[in-house]
Amino acid sequence: MPQLELSAGVVDYEDTGGDGPVVVLLHGVAMDASLWDEVVPGLSGEYRCVRPVLPLGGHRRPMRAGADLSVPGVARLVAEVLERLDLRRVTLVLNDWGGAQALFALGLGERIGRLVLTSCEAFDNYPPGLPGRNLVAAARLPGGLAAAFGLLRLRPARRLPMTWGRMSLRPVPARLMDGWLRPAQTSPEIRRDLRAYLLGVPPREELLRWAEALREFEGPALVAWAAEDKVMPVEHGRRLAALLPRAAYVEIAGSRTLIPVDQPAELLAHLRDFLARTDP
Repeated sequence: MPQLELSAGVVDYEDTGGDGPVVVLLHGVAMDASLWDEVVPGLSGEYRCVRPVLPLGGHRRPMRAGADLSVPGVARLVAEVLERLDLRRVTLVLNDWGGAQALFALGLGERIGRLVLTSCEAFDNYPPGLPGRNLVAAARLPGGLAAAFGLLRLRPARRLPMTWGRMSLRPVPARLMDGWLRPAQTSPEIRRDLRAYLLGVPPREELLRWAEALREFEGPALVAWAAEDKVMPVEHGRRLAALLPRAAYVEIAGSRTLIPVDQPAELLAHLRDFLARTDP
């Protein structure tokens, strides 16, 4: 897997290459680029798909000690990826992680031509739902993250409401989830990075100001929300679509937050339609 040296450390990424329009797909906490494994093959023939592995707990290379891994810090790393790869007019696609509002609030959206938000953190929903609050509570306790991720070695524990049970209607394939969890299960430095992110969420008032910054995005946007989401409120998807000046809104049935896991084919169809009828 290719690597980029960024201000916080070395970040892995996947890149299908090619001369087509660039689609950058981002994942959430305790995941990696494989979240999009069932979506990218349907795009890669016409589009260059870039998938960085963000330092959100599923990354395999620890960041430098003391690196800024707060929500705005990780948003700055996304902007660095786009700059280092000289990617312009990209279509930025997010699932679970809500860093888009931080990117625009920090004035880092100049390389983004189109925006796709799929069931992600928004407004003041940080940490999101019961799973998010449970993870932050663990991060505040000495040894808490080690214990929380150790429990997830037991596969039945992954379907509990306070872990991954509310994130998808069908279980995330064990192959994927084993890979997502292994870094935090085996590396104290990865848990250190994750703790820095989880405890680096700004106050509610600042989060709401960030969301307002999305009004300034003038490019095409698609908000695709899971109709049965238990972590990212459906009302947030509708509010985001109303906030973005050129947004289309769809709800995807038979899915919770992890739409690329629950309904990859339907999400792919909406993505392809959006990409075909809009210009970055």
